Amino acid sequence: MCYYIEVKDFNLKINFKMNKNNFLIYAPKVLLIIAWEIVYFPLWWYSAGFGRMAMGVFGAIKRKFISLALGVWLKNLFVPMYGQHDFAGRCISFFMRFFQIIFRGIAFLFYTCFSLLLIIFWLILPPLVIYLIYLELNLK
Repeated sequence: MCYYIEVKDFNLKINFKMNKNNFLIYAPKVLLIIAWEIVYFPLWWYSAGFGRMAMGVFGAIKRKFISLALGVWLKNLFVPMYGQHDFAGRCISFFMRFFQIIFRGIAFLFYTCFSLLLIIFWLILPPLVIYLIYLELNLK
């Protein structure tokens, strides 16, 4: 069954006979793609995925170091604040910066440890999920 549509100097033929068995054509392709994704997932997770995640974590650590300005505080540790060059001004500015460096260093250390725990969690997650699925399936 074909229909013809005439539009000015142009004939368009529309064929309504279509393949009714698309499932049989595309099912093996879809199953192969799904099988490949299952096989490829661990390779991607521990190679490209891990590299991308690690670069993101190390970039976040670098940005945190910059936002806490630890380098600036360390560089200016012995520089007097507000241009006060007397003993009291130097002493106050030294201890003020020293405590700032200590507290900011502790905050940076916690942030870095948490970020490294995220990397470790990334590495442990797939075996952990497989182990938990195994435990769940073996319960009676």
